[in-house]
Amino acid sequence: MIEFKGLAGPSLTLDRSSVLDIGACVVDGVDLAPGRAIPDDGDPRIDHSLEGFLFTCGPDHIRHPEPIGEGRGTYPLHGSFSSHPAEILSFETVEGNAEARAVVSVRLADGGSARLERFWRIDGKTGEVHLSDRVTNTGDEPFPAMLMYHMNIGARHFDDGVRLSGAMLDGGGFPWAFGEDPGGVVCVPAVKEGEPWAEVRLGPIQAIGGKTLRVRFRTDALPFLQIWRNQQAPANVLGIEPVSHRWEPRSVLAERGELDLLAPGEARDYALSFAFV
Repeated sequence: MIEFKGLAGPSLTLDRSSVLDIGACVVDGVDLAPGRAIPDDGDPRIDHSLEGFLFTCGPDHIRHPEPIGEGRGTYPLHGSFSSHPAEILSFETVEGNAEARAVVSVRLADGGSARLERFWRIDGKTGEVHLSDRVTNTGDEPFPAMLMYHMNIGARHFDDGVRLSGAMLDGGGFPWAFGEDPGGVVCVPAVKEGEPWAEVRLGPIQAIGGKTLRVRFRTDALPFLQIWRNQQAPANVLGIEPVSHRWEPRSVLAERGELDLLAPGEARDYALSFAFV
């Protein structure tokens, strides 16, 4: 893990052993990452990633394992990204702004390959954290580009006053402990068609001085928002997840023509930001 912080904003650690995802996210001395309070999916590769504040799912598959094709095995849980090491290109602080650039070579489950170009930035004045990603197909065959950012927050820090809010949510928002215990999932279109960015908020979180987590993401490549929670012991976590595809099996998405094929040499751009306000 590498410490990453600017003049303002959270103190992060970035995991160079797994696509430079976020491990710890410390705000006012409190680490908001869930740590071991996560469900055990039987995959240590993903358990390691789930412990952190943000991990990246894709680029060839999201969510649960599904068959690749007859006799070709299955796509791994949450795709092929996790546990691919990042090559750090630059890591510096300039006038209070922290910046990190990396490239990750990814082996895909179907035998193909991809490249992730990743740029992290923390604004030294506002404390907002920005992530820009480009995924390029470096293989010889097209593959459906699928991506989800899992922002996992330790729900042990929440009280009954913490709410989720956003224009895409029913009634404009609801309490963080939505649905029936011990948890559940919702997946909704992020914004009205044509709006370039979506925003969702979680707070106020009294454990960090009443601050609210504000998450924004580009909707051209991430047109849906998924939110999940799991309070089945020992899990105690809530996830905010901008995602490329609705919550349905690959076969259903394929039947509808909703899988986004990425041709050899072609790239997709993704972006999100978050701040504690």
